Amino acid sequence: MEYDAMLINGRWTGASSAGVWVLINPATEEPIGEVAFGDRTDAEAAIDAASGALEGWKAMGPYKRARILEDAADLLSSRAGDLGALTSEESGKPLGQAIAEWKSAPSYLRFAAEEAKRIGGRIIPASAPGKRIEVTYHPVGVVGVIAAWNFPVYNVNRSVSSALAAGCTVVARPSEYTPRSAFAYAAALHDAGVPAGVLNVINGDPESMAQAMLDDPRVRKIQFTGSARVGKLLMDGASKTVTQLSLELGGNAPVIVMPDVRDLEAVAASAVTAKYRNSGQVCISPQRFFVHESIVQRFSEVVKAGSSALSVGDPMDTTTDVGPLINATQRDRVEALVGAAVDGGANVDIGGRRMDGVGFFYEPTVLSGDIAETVVMREEIFGPVLPIIPFSDIDSAVDLANNVEHGLTGFVWTSDLGTAISVADRLEYGMVGINDWYPVTAQAPFGGVKQSGIGRESGTEGLMEYLEPKTRFYGGLV
Repeated sequence: MEYDAMLINGRWTGASSAGVWVLINPATEEPIGEVAFGDRTDAEAAIDAASGALEGWKAMGPYKRARILEDAADLLSSRAGDLGALTSEESGKPLGQAIAEWKSAPSYLRFAAEEAKRIGGRIIPASAPGKRIEVTYHPVGVVGVIAAWNFPVYNVNRSVSSALAAGCTVVARPSEYTPRSAFAYAAALHDAGVPAGVLNVINGDPESMAQAMLDDPRVRKIQFTGSARVGKLLMDGASKTVTQLSLELGGNAPVIVMPDVRDLEAVAASAVTAKYRNSGQVCISPQRFFVHESIVQRFSEVVKAGSSALSVGDPMDTTTDVGPLINATQRDRVEALVGAAVDGGANVDIGGRRMDGVGFFYEPTVLSGDIAETVVMREEIFGPVLPIIPFSDIDSAVDLANNVEHGLTGFVWTSDLGTAISVADRLEYGMVGINDWYPVTAQAPFGGVKQSGIGRESGTEGLMEYLEPKTRFYGGLV
């Protein structure tokens, strides 16, 4: 299968306008091929299909839905190796990381499928005799999912798995830069027996497709992963129809490395791996490294050595550590941020420039010096740039960590339990990794505070985002 067509009402189809989008390999800047690229008309057809399939999917019940999602998980597991190459080619993600993303997908489907069986309800004791109060949970309805390109499988799957398990139907619109991954994901669910119309995946003009979701009252909820700017536009649009929103709008993750950390060299080495994963294009990517002044020199030495040793190049080469950025716009943005930081007093210790030749590559970069007031402290870099800032007391580090608009993920590295708890409690972030670079899993809620968004994905909390409580009051029982 070419994975170049949209899935609408169980059929693989081109755009109603016959429009196509030319995919570009970010490592070579060469065309990969053409995929269907539609507009509002295709979004409306997908919404019609999802609305038509809703009652049947709801009536199927959680146990039958779970069996289908489990079958889909099995198919994704068997296809992960082959599909990893497809994702690597269109996203620039190193092949091993792309395969790992596909291998993680089944766990989200399986967790949501099992958890949906346990969403029952409760009985509330009434304040007067002869009465009974019950609370039950019901699917929200048709859900729109608008996903980002940096994790083209995960960003779609974490929402779709919960929504489908809850009994909702879905219209998903992936990024135009990575649509084949979403089409391949939809193919596995389709092959597993997800009925026609239950999952629809479209690709096309982002503005008109999003507007179609906002305008149609049958779309009861939209889940969006992307920039704060677009998230705010969706909030403005949703106010007109009171459409529910879940928004994951990125981060600006601080890392606080305490002087009592058990193995400084190991922490610094693992920081390099975590920072440059997917070329830094990760919403939970550690960004601002606050390192205690007593250990900052040694930490910096290990980080610089590790950054210099990374292999940058063809993401399909299994020896590659860091691939390209997604497109020229993103590369130019990272370049501009580093330039602004240098103008503001930062030093470039390693890297600091775009790479020669074809592809949207930017060197792994380590910054030091007078960084505290520069743009790389305020804005999400979303690139392979690692700023190091020394601190002398924990209060100043926490204040600097919190002094940003975002609040998705923070990190603390310490061997002292009291410090871990107290610092984690003070960090204004939805998730905190304590001696852990990867605070993301199917069974735990994912999401942030402040301008990192609203709502949660994954875990029980993520499933509840796609359910509405209904309260029943019974009288005259005596």
